[in-house]
Amino acid sequence: MDPLKLKELKDETEMFYPFYGQATINNGIISYHQLTNKVLNNKNGKPTILIHSNNQNIVYLETPFYLKDGHGATSVLQSIKLNKLNQMFIIASIDKVIKNKYSYNTKATKIELKNTVISLPTKNGKVDFDFMESFIAELETERVGELESYLTATGLKDCELTEEEERAIRSFNEVEWKEYQMKYLFERINTKKLPYKAKELPKEPTGKYILPCLTSSFMNQGLNYFAPKENATILENVISIPSNSDVYRAYFQSREFTVLSDAYAIKWIYDNRELSKNQYLFTVPCINEVTDLPKYSYKNKLGGWNVVRNKFISLPIKNNKPDYEFMETLISAIQKLVIKDVVLYTNRKIDSAKSVVNKNSIEEIKKP
Repeated sequence: MDPLKLKELKDETEMFYPFYGQATINNGIISYHQLTNKVLNNKNGKPTILIHSNNQNIVYLETPFYLKDGHGATSVLQSIKLNKLNQMFIIASIDKVIKNKYSYNTKATKIELKNTVISLPTKNGKVDFDFMESFIAELETERVGELESYLTATGLKDCELTEEEERAIRSFNEVEWKEYQMKYLFERINTKKLPYKAKELPKEPTGKYILPCLTSSFMNQGLNYFAPKENATILENVISIPSNSDVYRAYFQSREFTVLSDAYAIKWIYDNRELSKNQYLFTVPCINEVTDLPKYSYKNKLGGWNVVRNKFISLPIKNNKPDYEFMETLISAIQKLVIKDVVLYTNRKIDSAKSVVNKNSIEEIKKP
């Protein structure tokens, strides 16, 4: 039977279970299957930790599951004390040791893992699971609190659609569109050439190396290295596009960055208008409709601005001009619809974490 993607799962397909492999993304899930040639593990859905020997990837699950390579390449750990909170502490403790000790050439086999020593908090000579749960709950509360503060400060916590936003969503299919050649909408920004190579730069901000650098990578919107601000062209609130990549995807860069190599930045020039963040965000998928195509790759390059500037993109119009108001309103509505789940998530996590912390605090008070 063909594998199902997560978005295809419905209530009536409960017989399909996650199929785990050596993947480092999507929590190790390759797909969803109903397999007759594989053993279904963890039929009772116990809290479980999986450790893959080839890449030391660690995942947590509470469902039945299949393993791509059986148990040969994966260690399966279970404990009656394991739950969603303390597993985060335990996984971090394991990860801290094995990522420094093992690699693809030196695999974390079952025997090696069995003899690996990790550090855990103890109380009265026993593992202190209560402390681990309380610690993680407080940490979650702190981090989710920061997220809640960000949502409030940016106005994203309000996820109720206005009448204008609802109208923009309803009328999307009725909007009139027009093609524009890119060179009349945007211009490329000239930047100073930096005297660095990517491999020479840190991947985390450190010391004076604090300015994100744009390359052709599509990971983290192409910003994976850091350089000093000194003598660099500092850009923000513009669009970036790679010129030598496997994926030619445009991104809106809202924060300060500079261009390092194999990419460039463009800004809006049509109508001598300065676009808002939402209007820029609207134009990004319009650009990607003509640049981010399967036919382009590292071998079959799209090319730089000299090529992209001649391509046509479609934009909504009003009175034969780009409908800036519609662009603004639609993106605002989409952001609210997308962020709504995040807002609900933060509220649930804060309430849940607080209940755990309060429970542990009450138990401490009751102790003689």
